[in-house]
Amino acid sequence: MRLRVKICGLTRERDVTAAVMAGADAVGFVLAPSPRRVDVDRAKKLASSVPPLVAVVAVVSDPSFELMDEIIRSKAFDLIQFHGNEEPGFISNCPLRSIKAIAIEGEEDLKLISRYEEVANFIMLDAKRGKLRGGTGTTFNWQLIRNFNFKKPFILAGGIGPENVEQAVKLLSPSAIDVNSSLEVSPGVKDESKIVDLMKKVRKLNEF
Repeated sequence: MRLRVKICGLTRERDVTAAVMAGADAVGFVLAPSPRRVDVDRAKKLASSVPPLVAVVAVVSDPSFELMDEIIRSKAFDLIQFHGNEEPGFISNCPLRSIKAIAIEGEEDLKLISRYEEVANFIMLDAKRGKLRGGTGTTFNWQLIRNFNFKKPFILAGGIGPENVEQAVKLLSPSAIDVNSSLEVSPGVKDESKIVDLMKKVRKLNEF
């Protein structure tokens, strides 16, 4: 199965273009409180240049019904990625395809996987550091999920970049990776050379 790549935390048109040109399968826009936050209108404008078959993802955390309605009415997004304490029922009622991000710090966090696998289209595993659930730029202990029995393909996030993507894929065989801060010069500002470097390594991995 080909490894797919989502480049997240995009705030600039040039970075969206760089991600698409390098071969990213999905681009993500953070609509939750974050140094990389953009509003729906800005995300819609940034996504307007994204070609067909590249997925556009809205990243939220415990979103209000008003924000959900705004996201859906914008018709700018293909998926919604949930990063908060959303109840399974809230996610199952989402009219768009969904990704549920689960922040992993210890073995006890793995219990959340089965809670959401039935309702979300995809599960993403990210690193937790204190109150931060994602965007930490650090990996979690990958050994925790090395032998986990996933019911569906999963997305790996948290500190993945050009320097460790090969290790991550060989150890865990994720279906996709989500990359953000490892490609940045500063929050929300991507380094095009790092994007290109990452995608070159992913293409090599996909040759085997």
